[in-house]
Amino acid sequence: MDSLKQDLVDLLDRLPTLENSDRLTQLLDTVLRLADSNLERLDWNILSATVADMEKALEVFLPYRHRRKIAVFGSARTPETAPEYLLAKEFARRAVMASYMVITGAGAGIMGAANEGAGQAESFGLNIHLPFEQDANSTMDEDPKLLKFKYFFTRKLFFLRESHALAVFPGGFGTYDELLECLTLCQTGRCNPLPIVLITKPGDDYWHHWHHYLQQHLADRGFIDQEDRQIYTITDDIDQAHKEIASFYRVYHSIRYVRDPREPDPRRQNPRDRLVIRLQHPISDEVVQHLNDRYRDILLSGEITKTTFVPEESGDPTALFSRLILHFNQRKVGRLYQMIRDLNEIG
Repeated sequence: MDSLKQDLVDLLDRLPTLENSDRLTQLLDTVLRLADSNLERLDWNILSATVADMEKALEVFLPYRHRRKIAVFGSARTPETAPEYLLAKEFARRAVMASYMVITGAGAGIMGAANEGAGQAESFGLNIHLPFEQDANSTMDEDPKLLKFKYFFTRKLFFLRESHALAVFPGGFGTYDELLECLTLCQTGRCNPLPIVLITKPGDDYWHHWHHYLQQHLADRGFIDQEDRQIYTITDDIDQAHKEIASFYRVYHSIRYVRDPREPDPRRQNPRDRLVIRLQHPISDEVVQHLNDRYRDILLSGEITKTTFVPEESGDPTALFSRLILHFNQRKVGRLYQMIRDLNEIG
C-alpha cells in the first residue's frame, strides 16, 4: 500500500509533463468517482479484468502499430482436410507476401489454418477464456503475440482496432457474431472503412445464401440501406480477395472526424463535424469534381474539397498526406464505400 501511495504521488507530480496528460487526468477522475460509488465486488472485477485485457493487448500490439494486418475469422471446427482450411492457409500465406500480418482467434480450424499459412512471426492470436478448454493452435502456442482475453468485447475491440482488412470464411455462431458486429460498427461509423471479404470454396453458395437473407429480410424491408451491400465483398477466389484488399488502399489511406470550428464544445461529435479522408498521394482537381458530381448525396452541406493540412490534426504522424474534407452524412456509409472504391479506381 505504501508503495502504491508513493507511485500515485510521483504520477501526479509528473502529470503536467506527460504527452496525454488530459486523457490520463480524465481516466484518474473516473476512477475516483467510481471509488465513491456503491459498486459491488463483481462490478470491480469486471472493471479490473477489462483494464487488464486492454493493458496487455496495447503492450503486445504497440511495436507492430506501423504494420498493416488482416483479421481472419471462420469456424474452429473446420477439419484440416477441408477445402476451406487449405484456402485459409493459402490466403494467409499470400497476405504475408503482400506485407500484411495476420490476426486470428488463435483456435483450431480456419484460425489454425491462417496462423499456419502466415507463420508464427507474422501472426497474432487473440484467444478467449471459455468455460470449456480453449487451447491455442500449435502455431501460436507459447508465442508472445498470443493474447488471452477475459471478455469477448475487449477481444473484438482489438480485432477491429488493429486490423486493416477482414477475411471471413464459413463458420457458426462465433463467426456470425464477429462478422455482424464488424458490419454494425462499419455501418454506424464507429470504425474506419476497411475491406471486408467473405470467402468460400469455389462453387459454394454459403455467403450468397446469407446475402440473400440480408437482401430479402433487411434491405427490402428498409431495415438497412440498399447501399450497405457495398460494405462487404463475396468471392470464392482468393486472388480476387487479395485484389479487393490491395485496391482498397491504392489511393485511400484512412479517415478521421475533426471538430467543426463552429462547434463550441470540443467534446461533442455531431453531424456538423467534418470528415477528413487521408490519401496515399495527391489527386487532380478533375477527380475531385467527379466525386462532387457523383456523390453529392452523401454531403450535408458544401462540397468535397482538397486540403493538405487540417489544424485539428497537427502533430499527427500522417500530417504529410494529402486530404479530402467534407461535411459527411454519417447515414451514408455504404455510399462512402462506393466513393472510396471509385477514388481508388480513377485517382
